[in-house]
Amino acid sequence: MKINIKDDAQAYLADKIPAGSRVILTVDDGSNKYSSLGGSCAIGNKFQLVILNAADPDYTTPLENNAGYDMATAPADATFLGNGLNISRWHNALALKDDSGMLDGALSVVDWRDVSPETEAERREKMQTIGTKIC
Repeated sequence: MKINIKDDAQAYLADKIPAGSRVILTVDDGSNKYSSLGGSCAIGNKFQLVILNAADPDYTTPLENNAGYDMATAPADATFLGNGLNISRWHNALALKDDSGMLDGALSVVDWRDVSPETEAERREKMQTIGTKIC
């Protein structure tokens, strides 16, 4: 799978993601350990770039890219991503798009290199609190 990171997005990401970093593209809907957002309204329309220290064995689908990142996504997340996948700047934010159109107009960048994962109970409590406010 390929993703084109457009020049304007690369310039924006240069301050946030060190060159050659391990990065995953994942959904931000509460379905994985990198997301505590909960609510059915987030399924398939919220994504995030997560910077990691090392590869995560759950993210095995490589994302060939033009920015030099060691990038991957999870097979389940890849079902939301189509041909022509790209990241660009849009209204002073990052936009994730493919040939079908806009997938997320506010793609976030999260640095997990120095983060200890939450326990399942901590994540569930946070999801329940946030979930009542977003949907």
